[in-house]
Amino acid sequence: MTSSEETAIAILGWLANEPELLGRFLALTGTDPSSLRHAAADTGFLTGVVDFLMGHEPTLLAFCETTGTRPEDVVRAHLMLSGPDNPGDF
Repeated sequence: MTSSEETAIAILGWLANEPELLGRFLALTGTDPSSLRHAAADTGFLTGVVDFLMGHEPTLLAFCETTGTRPEDVVRAHLMLSGPDNPGDF
């Protein structure tokens, strides 16, 4: 597992403790809670987790503050998981 994947897993773990955000994420991805563990093994799903966080700066900053993660580390994970052909919206 790469550090980018570890960052995505940390985001997913944080979302699990944020019911409102988790509900929004699940609705956007079409994933149900029972399939999260299986989905977390998929790099494409992990990319979506980081994309979700990157799509809303206040949520990104809340994650970083709560977990002690530097925003730059999330940006790096986003770039690594998205690949050079999909640099994201920033």
